[in-house]
Amino acid sequence: MKLFYAPGACSLGIHVLLEESGAPYEAELLNLREGAQFKPEFTEINPKSKVPTLQRDDGSVITEFPAIAYWIAAKFPGGKLMPATAEGQATALEATDYAVATMHMQAFSRMFRPANFAPNEGDHEAVKARGLELYTKGLVWLDRALEGRDYVAGEFSFGDAAPFYVTFWAKERMKLDLPKNVAAHYDRMKSRPAVQRVMAQEGLA
Repeated sequence: MKLFYAPGACSLGIHVLLEESGAPYEAELLNLREGAQFKPEFTEINPKSKVPTLQRDDGSVITEFPAIAYWIAAKFPGGKLMPATAEGQATALEATDYAVATMHMQAFSRMFRPANFAPNEGDHEAVKARGLELYTKGLVWLDRALEGRDYVAGEFSFGDAAPFYVTFWAKERMKLDLPKNVAAHYDRMKSRPAVQRVMAQEGLA
């Protein structure tokens, strides 16, 4: 398998899951700042021009974070990434989708790229403020979801990867304070050997 990733991007979560799975894989850095995602060499693999992108051993490709995360958990049971019950699986999917679709795409996208939401530069601060509002709301939800739990589905699972990368962005890039349960989850994730290996590989340690 080959994971196409950008250091510290949302692909960080998939990189962690691959490392946790114990399956052999190759990680290929894609320089998004130089536009590598739009070059033919990559668009032939993923015409969506985005990471994470996972190319399997047979050459087939999976895109979109929730799909890749679920596939890794289902394909490599030895990694114990798939919750054992339907309830746990639903909880892991819920946390994954909310972190990706709302906390990332709705909140952080506004904070990082306000021009995508308002062409008038004079509106950018309002766009960023709305992004922070949405992210703060997401933190409140995630904090409640983690109450009394070490991980989102109880035991560590694929559902922890997306919440990890959005809290990494908040803590390390934006220097935002995290609520108690979210902060504990973030620290717990960073203490995992697989996470430490990935952080070192991506130059984030």
